Amino acid sequence: MTSDWTERDLQTDPMRSAFVRAIEALRPGEVVSYGDVAARAGYPRRHRAVGQLLGASFDALPWWRVVYNDGRLPPVNPSLQEQRLIEEGVTMKRMRVVQSPLGRFASSLK
Repeated sequence: MTSDWTERDLQTDPMRSAFVRAIEALRPGEVVSYGDVAARAGYPRRHRAVGQLLGASFDALPWWRVVYNDGRLPPVNPSLQEQRLIEEGVTMKRMRVVQSPLGRFASSLK
């Protein structure tokens, strides 16, 4: 599901294209960090570029499934992000992911 905002860039920017593929592959309830997306896309340490991409994507990508490394929600629309994550079965406490069904915060021990 590539939207118009990325189509031109994806044709000329393989890193952005890889980020989009990694983000689009996230399933409901799968919560990862910006660094996880960068690593999955083959561009470790480019987490800031992932943030820039998501900041420009609006709702074209499932941005709400990407959080800071420690589970905190970024300051851009955290209430909406928290609501969407809870709807996907993610456990939250004070705007921080505690546990998710899939991804970085999944655990059978919690």
